[in-house]
Amino acid sequence: MSHEIRRATHGDVPSLAAVLLGVVRGGASVGFMADVTPADAEQFWSAHLANPSNVVLVATDGRAVIGTGTLALAGLPNGRHRAEVAKLLVRPDAQGHGVGRELLAALEAEARSHGRRTLVLDTVTGSPAQRLYESAGWTVVGVIDDYADLPDGTPSPTTYLTKRLV
Repeated sequence: MSHEIRRATHGDVPSLAAVLLGVVRGGASVGFMADVTPADAEQFWSAHLANPSNVVLVATDGRAVIGTGTLALAGLPNGRHRAEVAKLLVRPDAQGHGVGRELLAALEAEARSHGRRTLVLDTVTGSPAQRLYESAGWTVVGVIDDYADLPDGTPSPTTYLTKRLV
């Protein structure tokens, strides 16, 4: 199934907050702990969207935002060829239907359109997200043990991946 992928707007902040809260409550390590509030999530997304280095995309099912992903463009002169894929999140009830794969492909297309040829990202080691990235041609470059805590406070290793765009 194909989903609509478009640029996020400030009007999407409540929906983006709901996606973030859903994945955190599902145990995803995306920078927030279990005690994140709706206000915290909305404040994060408002600031995230206001950052001109971020290209934020959303996926919809025709009715609601069901996923999001960010391309964080490096801005220093020696890094204008690279970007980071960040906050690739899919609402728990929409996972397993290709939304993450579609968002990832759209982020890679955005990177190309901005002249970026090297992408990086990080994810929880051994997670379904890692399997998605590897199946989409990303290469593991390293693992850092005890890098981030899961929302419940459990320490977790993080895997870094890269992809060279052609």
